[in-house]
Amino acid sequence: MENQNIKITIIIAVFNGEEYIENTIKSVLNQKKKIDLIIIDGASQDKTVEIISKYKSKLHRFISEKDEGIYDAFNKGWNLADSNSFILYLGVGDQLKELPSDDKFTKADIIYGRVILNENTIFNSKIGFRLKLGNTLHHQALLVKKSLHPISPFDEQFNLYADFDFNQRLYKQNFTFIYDDVFLSYALPGGVSAVFDEQQSLKIVKKNYGVLLSVFAVIYYRLQNLKNLLM
Repeated sequence: MENQNIKITIIIAVFNGEEYIENTIKSVLNQKKKIDLIIIDGASQDKTVEIISKYKSKLHRFISEKDEGIYDAFNKGWNLADSNSFILYLGVGDQLKELPSDDKFTKADIIYGRVILNENTIFNSKIGFRLKLGNTLHHQALLVKKSLHPISPFDEQFNLYADFDFNQRLYKQNFTFIYDDVFLSYALPGGVSAVFDEQQSLKIVKKNYGVLLSVFAVIYYRLQNLKNLLM
């Protein structure tokens, strides 16, 4: 039986996403658990708003207005979510496949799972030392209690990796992270962080962990690049 005390908010950010928005919405509405669905549209000029309007009665909130990018949209959604909810973000084209089991919500501050990147690759989110160097938690399979950070969580100066910055800040505070391999989402290829920006990533590492670790991160990135070239 579903635990009625579990509150889940899912926020979808979209701009000119007519090709994919309906699949993303349906992937949320098809879940068995009760979900508050919030959609933040950046004043789309195509048929996105028309498509979303078909589902308006099933949405918790829907806003369509100009924004400053995906993290501005995510922050707007966060501020509209119930203060007691677990929050998950999807970009247009992403899809939620399966939410965590109920028992994980009663034990965790943050729940993380797996993300399908393509038909051959599933990314297993991780915490630990590597999160200090790179973003090993993907937002498509990450549920965070709003009460951990009641105000807008994303620093919009990081236009590509504000979620990486937020994840590091959460990890530094010793909250309870719990992994659930049942928890599964799909990430549409080609999102804002698809092309690696080393300088922005290093700036985040330096901000949260200092100069020494940012130097180590440079070495780590070089080794990763070499590994990719040899594969």
